[in-house]
Amino acid sequence: MGGGARFTNDHNDTRMLRYIARRVLWGIAMLFIVSAVVFLIFNVFPSADPAKLRAGRNASPDTIRAIRRELDLNEPVYVQYKNFMFGQDSYVDVDGSFPFVHVYLHGDSTGGVFTPQFSLGQSYYSQAPVKTIIFDRLPATALLVAGAVFFWLLMGLPVGIISAIKRRSVLDRTTMVTSLAFISAPVFWLGLVALYLFASDVGLIHIFPGIGSYLSASTFWEKCWSLFLPWLVLAAASAAIYARYLRSSMIDVMSEDYIRTARAKGLPERSVILGHGVRSAITPIVTLLGLDIGLLLAGNAILTESVFNIPGIGRQIVTSIRTSDLPVIQGIVLFGAFFIIVCNLIVDIAYAYLDPRVRYQ
Repeated sequence: MGGGARFTNDHNDTRMLRYIARRVLWGIAMLFIVSAVVFLIFNVFPSADPAKLRAGRNASPDTIRAIRRELDLNEPVYVQYKNFMFGQDSYVDVDGSFPFVHVYLHGDSTGGVFTPQFSLGQSYYSQAPVKTIIFDRLPATALLVAGAVFFWLLMGLPVGIISAIKRRSVLDRTTMVTSLAFISAPVFWLGLVALYLFASDVGLIHIFPGIGSYLSASTFWEKCWSLFLPWLVLAAASAAIYARYLRSSMIDVMSEDYIRTARAKGLPERSVILGHGVRSAITPIVTLLGLDIGLLLAGNAILTESVFNIPGIGRQIVTSIRTSDLPVIQGIVLFGAFFIIVCNLIVDIAYAYLDPRVRYQ
């Protein structure tokens, strides 16, 4: 009996490892596909000539031609993409002022071995490395997203469970109407209202730090306190969506035969709800959560960061678009695609653990 159990466990572990390997390979393939699409959008079909954007408004035709030569824009598309992916030697800018690496997944082939460096080029506007710009902005966005996720799960999941259990009650109707109101409210409007009511600088009631307080915060806890209001604003709509989503899923699950069987066996109602109902109803929420986190890390918190003056990825996207800083925009798009693919990969693996049927498909 023990040997049979060990064989079953080993067989399940093997299936799980194969499932994870398939998802990892698919994620790598998706990264290459996304890189090709990004390359076409920003290098082959751009809204403006990359050489003119790089040279500036008052550049001479000779300067533009030199930049086109340096950026390999006169080469065939497949040569440009090869250099985009695998790189070549760094160039010196046309005026000799600073080295300019125009490739994005640049690699070092020293000693005949290709080692990826994941260079994202340099900003047209500030001449700073794109990778440095992104990593400087990433902590603010990551902290904003982490706090918002905590609050919307803390608010949304209990409300969804209680509304499903107390279906058609006054509490259920009240929470669903309130959640619909938060879903309908634009994030920027909700942020402005929150600042008007509760900000310490411009609010009617001075409770939370106001606009730009993150920039003056020095310690980790000061930064957390400065983000408390943005956390609540960013979490409001998502908490409402999760509450409605979980309520609908819970209502379907609680009408299943195995729920009635669990009750017939005499299990406590708390165990039936949490141990059987929530566990089955939560799996779609995991998928939604992974996608939301990936999108927010990719810069989807633009409005919240702009309203509260938070120096994050979303705010940098707005600045780069305003200055036509093509390498930074392209680098953030690639970085965001990486976050979304990784988050979806984690969700797929977690989903397989929550629902073993997935790994056998």
